[in-house]
Amino acid sequence: MRLERIETFDVAPPNAIGGSFWILVRVTTDDGIQGIGECYGIPFAPPLARAMVEDVFARYIQGEQPQRIETMFRKVYSSGFTQRPDPTLMSIFSGIEIAIWDILGKARGVPVYDLLGGAFHQRLRTYTYLYPRSVHDPDAHDEGDPYHEPAAAAERALEYVNQGWTAVKQDPAGPYSIQGGRELSLVELERSVDNVAAIRKAIGSRADILFGTHGQMTTSSAIRLAKRLERYDPLWFEEPVPPDQVGGLARVSRSTTIPVATGERLTTRAEFHEALKANVSIIQPDIGRSGSIWETKKIAVLAE
Repeated sequence: MRLERIETFDVAPPNAIGGSFWILVRVTTDDGIQGIGECYGIPFAPPLARAMVEDVFARYIQGEQPQRIETMFRKVYSSGFTQRPDPTLMSIFSGIEIAIWDILGKARGVPVYDLLGGAFHQRLRTYTYLYPRSVHDPDAHDEGDPYHEPAAAAERALEYVNQGWTAVKQDPAGPYSIQGGRELSLVELERSVDNVAAIRKAIGSRADILFGTHGQMTTSSAIRLAKRLERYDPLWFEEPVPPDQVGGLARVSRSTTIPVATGERLTTRAEFHEALKANVSIIQPDIGRSGSIWETKKIAVLAE
C-alpha cells in the first residue's frame, strides 16, 4: 500500500471561532483507502495554504508506505536544510500525518489508539470557553458580554456547569496585541479579577476556572495579574507571555502558585522540552500543529 494523492479543502467556520478558515486534507492510497486530517493555524490565505500542503505531499510523502511515519517526519522536518521547529511546515505535516494514521487504522480495522499502545483512559475531563449564547444559537440573546462583563460571565459559567462541564475558561484581559507582550492597564487587571471572582461565586467548587491570556502580556504584567488571581484558585494560567519568551515563562511560573500552561502555539518536542524546563505544569499541544500524533506521543513522554 502506497500513499497516492491528496486533496485539500478550506472551510470557513461560523462566527470565525477557531480561525477564519480551516484547512482539511484527504489522503488516498493506491488501493483506495482514504484518511482525513486537519492542518492547524497555517498563517497564509487558503489558496497558498492548499498549495503548500500539496507541495509537501508531492515532494516528501507521495509514494511512501503509510507505516513509515518516522521516516516521513524526518524528511519533512529536515527539508530546506532546516531541522528545526517551523510552525507552518509542521502544521502542514501534522494534517497529512493525521490522515495517514486514519488510513493505518482503517487498513487494520482498529482505532488509532490501538496502534499506539491501546486505550488507557475510559473518560477524560473536558472544558469549554464561555461563549455568548449566539455562538451556539444565532437566535439566542445574551444579557451582557460574557467575555468582559462579570455578571454575564458568571451566568454563562453556571449554565455550562449545569450542562456537565467540569471546567470553564475565558480571557477577559484582551484586546489581543501584536506587540511582544504589553502591560495591562489597571482597568484590565480589575476587570479580569472581577470576572474570575464572579465566576467562582456562581459555580463554587463544582468546576475549575481556567484563565487564558493568549500570550499578550509582558512578564511583569503577567506576574502582576497572577498575584491578583491566586485567591480564586484557577486550575491554570495559560500562555501568560508570548510563546517565544521562554525565559519570561519561567519567571512567571516561579512567581505564582497557579499552575502555568502553554502549548497551542508550540511545535515539536524540541519546543515543548524548553517549556517543560521553564517549569510549565500543563502542556497543551494542538495535534494539528505539534508535529501530529506520533510526535505528540513523544511530547507526552517528555511530560510524563
